[in-house]
Amino acid sequence: MNQAPATQRPGLRERKKARTRAAIREHALRLIREQGYDATTVEQIAEAADVSPSTFFRYFPTKEDVVLQDELDVLAIDAFEAQPADVPELAAIRAAMKQAFAALGEDELIRMRETTELILTVPELRARAIDEFARTIGVIAEAVARRSGRDPSDFAVRNFAGAIVGVVMAATTPWQDWAAEKNGADMVDRIDAALAHLEAGLPL
Repeated sequence: MNQAPATQRPGLRERKKARTRAAIREHALRLIREQGYDATTVEQIAEAADVSPSTFFRYFPTKEDVVLQDELDVLAIDAFEAQPADVPELAAIRAAMKQAFAALGEDELIRMRETTELILTVPELRARAIDEFARTIGVIAEAVARRSGRDPSDFAVRNFAGAIVGVVMAATTPWQDWAAEKNGADMVDRIDAALAHLEAGLPL
């Protein structure tokens, strides 16, 4: 198992990009909240965030992505790669998810509830959610491959990543179970329980 890379503080450029991305997403969700998903355009979002439409598309390939994508992936992968090298991959994923959710804070958990409600009610978002799950499998596979010194297309690596996404989906669907909660705290517990079940070998 390869040594996990040391955690480094993001540079000025990375911090500026993170702020721009967060601003675009914040204004997008505000506009969607105020006037509905269909009535909200990329141009309106870009204007509210004080960026050009081309800048919007550098951060989010489609309007759907501004709802579907959040900071959890980035935080979780960074936390995963910072885990000690002698920690098994699944235990490292579980610890990283806990750290990522803790870093989000209550406001972001509430926004996750809000975006989940949108996914439930907007057909375009529900359709694109499948693509997002596939993308997440790829992101996890690449991180696991870097940590283990294997290829991201390795069958076992892809299966491992798919199993993680699968148990998380199983634990959080139907999404209505937690979408109506005041915050996402129960969702965090359910995701950790799903990963713990996978770690135990999925006993029945």
